[in-house]
Amino acid sequence: MPVGRDGWFEASAPIRVEGGIQARAKRGSIGEQWWSRRFVDILERVCDSGRLSRGRSYARKGQVLEIDLAPGVVTARVQGSRPDPYRLTIEIAAYGEAEWAGVQEALAGEALYRAKLLAGEMPPEIVEVFDGLGLPLFPSELDMRCSCPDWGLPCKHISAVLYLLAESFDEDPFLVLAWRGQAKEDLLDALRGTPGDDAEPADPLHVDDVPFAARLTDFYDPSTPPTRLRPRPAPASAPPELLLRALEPPPIRVRHIPLLDILRPAYRDLGASSEDRP
Repeated sequence: MPVGRDGWFEASAPIRVEGGIQARAKRGSIGEQWWSRRFVDILERVCDSGRLSRGRSYARKGQVLEIDLAPGVVTARVQGSRPDPYRLTIEIAAYGEAEWAGVQEALAGEALYRAKLLAGEMPPEIVEVFDGLGLPLFPSELDMRCSCPDWGLPCKHISAVLYLLAESFDEDPFLVLAWRGQAKEDLLDALRGTPGDDAEPADPLHVDDVPFAARLTDFYDPSTPPTRLRPRPAPASAPPELLLRALEPPPIRVRHIPLLDILRPAYRDLGASSEDRP
């Protein structure tokens, strides 16, 4: 059997799918929000660029039939070139109740993070909260398995699912937390201070009504001591190869190597050298 680029088999076109899950982004990068881009950046840094490129193509063609996300594991079916769809799993460590209790306490103690999460937003500083507890929010390693004959990981089928996951994170950032083992409503209930269904929901905007005469001595005191105020972290700079991600890769090869694979490290080297300049 001839050796294909994807492993020890002959590469062929996938069977066309009707009604599959398609990526919204038809060109350029996949993932719009900062949390989705953080996930994609990790993938593109540690995974084979060729398989990721073919995975993007699969995601845009709608070759993924279904995706199911549960605490610690994503399962999916992807239609390849064979009649039976391939089955795959992508696993990460899911945190337990004690670990999530620490996360909830840390988030509840920061009024800004708490307010943004209750509003359905994912504050960038949440990464620092998880790192401070020794619980990474974004995975640096993935346990991946696919029933296809490709020996490389991730194969294009897994890559397609990973890119579609990034787009689903765009729509609902709480899926990032759900993959780590925390359901959205459970977290929001904890931040609202509602430990059970029978408890009266607390109003997050409630302020105690204290007579002005009782506050004459401390009315102008800040509610947060200045010593606890911290400067906001500087926004993350754009990666040097951002332009390469935004444009469709040119169909040019140099000694059988895609031009994009040659340009990407060159852009990163230029970016690194520019940071050393005064």
